[in-house]
Amino acid sequence: MNILYLVKEGLLNIPVLYLSRYINQYKADYYRLLQKVRTDNAWEEWVLYMLDGVEKTSLQTIQQIQGIKALMLKHKQKVRSELPNIYSQDLLNNIFKHPYTKIDFIMADLEISRITAARYLDQLARIGILHKQKFGRDYINLDLYDHLGNVNSFPQT
Repeated sequence: MNILYLVKEGLLNIPVLYLSRYINQYKADYYRLLQKVRTDNAWEEWVLYMLDGVEKTSLQTIQQIQGIKALMLKHKQKVRSELPNIYSQDLLNNIFKHPYTKIDFIMADLEISRITAARYLDQLARIGILHKQKFGRDYINLDLYDHLGNVNSFPQT
């Protein structure tokens, strides 16, 4: 599987890879192989290194997306069962657009009043979907935040 698979399957709109993480993790190899291209015209090792990076990054991206989809489904089921009066796919999409949201974001995306948006967010916080910040009016989707923060390192080659 590769990045084109993600685009074809509708998991990504555009082919995006975060190769920098791979290159940073294997920085010594990156510079060593780049130097070999300069001094020895050794392109094969360089190309193989980059292809390995694309493959590993693609697989990691697929895992990340599958994890996000699983979290969305878990949250969807919880909101539908505990707060059926406020459930909507637009609300769910909003709380997964970023790890945090604000009343203004909900107002704009759902085209609802400030009072209604605040009530929705408070209810989502009450059932543990979101965490309300003590300062300000931000609400954090801690499950999403943790998922995005726990991207696995690539296995050592």
